[in-house]
Amino acid sequence: MSSFSIALSGLTAASTDLDVTANNIANADTIGFKSSRAEFADLYTQGAADLNNSTTGEGVELATNSQQFTQGNVTTTSSNLDLAISGDGFFTLKDATNGTVYTRNGQFQADANGNVVSPSGAALQVYPPLTTATGVTTGAFNTGTTQDLNLQTAQSAPLATTGGTVILNLPANSSVPIDTPFSATDSASYNESTSTTVYDSLGESHAATFYFAATANPNVWNVYQTVDGHDVSANPTQTQLTFNNAGGLVSATNDGGTTNNPAGNLNFAYAPTDGAAPLAIQFNFKDTTAYGGAFGVTAITQNGYATGQLSTVAIDPTGIVSAVYTNGRSTQLGQLAMANFPNQQGLKQLGSTQWAATFDSGDVVEGTAGSASFGNIQAGALESSNVDLTTALVNMITAQRAFDANAQVITTANQESQTVIGIDR
Repeated sequence: MSSFSIALSGLTAASTDLDVTANNIANADTIGFKSSRAEFADLYTQGAADLNNSTTGEGVELATNSQQFTQGNVTTTSSNLDLAISGDGFFTLKDATNGTVYTRNGQFQADANGNVVSPSGAALQVYPPLTTATGVTTGAFNTGTTQDLNLQTAQSAPLATTGGTVILNLPANSSVPIDTPFSATDSASYNESTSTTVYDSLGESHAATFYFAATANPNVWNVYQTVDGHDVSANPTQTQLTFNNAGGLVSATNDGGTTNNPAGNLNFAYAPTDGAAPLAIQFNFKDTTAYGGAFGVTAITQNGYATGQLSTVAIDPTGIVSAVYTNGRSTQLGQLAMANFPNQQGLKQLGSTQWAATFDSGDVVEGTAGSASFGNIQAGALESSNVDLTTALVNMITAQRAFDANAQVITTANQESQTVIGIDR
């Protein structure tokens, strides 16, 4: 009966091999899936030392179902929350049922609460950003703890304009305006004008316009500014820019030249009517010139901005997640918490392309993408299954032939048994 049991173990092994191969083929299109390989061991009876040299063996058994953590192909997608790991490591997730789990499946999306979750609902974990006492992020992260990545961030707070830069050229051959005093509605009371936008403490925008009027002194220009049509010059008749005979700025003053300001700063003030704090703005004109030729504006900048709504989420190769707002600002939300293990094959498969740590896998090694033992993150991409269909189909044929051959052994053994029974007759 030994041949029956040996062949039966072969049938079981071949069937298991087919099961493993079938599972690989079934998951050929599963994102982040890692194929398995059935590994077998021969069986021999244990006898006294040196007395079983002629034993024929007892068949075969499944030694292990070995997971293959080779890299899958990375393909680009249209979602910036799709993430792929190029290299070693796993994403860290928090699952309501299994606690901390790990995955290579980067198909993430935001749930109703703004948490970034996997297809099974497990929350993606990040290291929170370190902040100053005033809540400003420092660019570093607390790698001693993790938290859910949440996209329901508050609006980006506005910043009132407090300063800016004006770079332009005032025509040196300009005539003194015909009309006096200056009036924003009278184009004959000034020579040139240009505009920009400033913001108050509530994030409301205001139209700010600079007006320039040549004086009897060819090297001196009066400067006026209006905000929402209101003249906001510190001293409308004495805010001036003074140039040398080479067209370079000598000083910018708010008191008709009494105070020399070689730094080129002019001060303007305005009290908005929307309840915001009064605006006190200092514009720097140090690179403004008074050359011959036409009036021209090179650049006008200011440091304020409006309230911002969340526009998109950006994730860099090191896993730093930033919220980008409509006002052009960005805030770091965290850095992806990566994990690795001394023995990846010891991880327990949980389904949904998730694994759990075990004694065999060794203690988890935590870190960040791009550092030692961890690959880089590619946003807008996914890692495909690492199943090689050609290899899987060949394995299927091999397992089928092994199954057929072991079945034939049982048939042959049965015929031998029938022959023996016939001899007794």
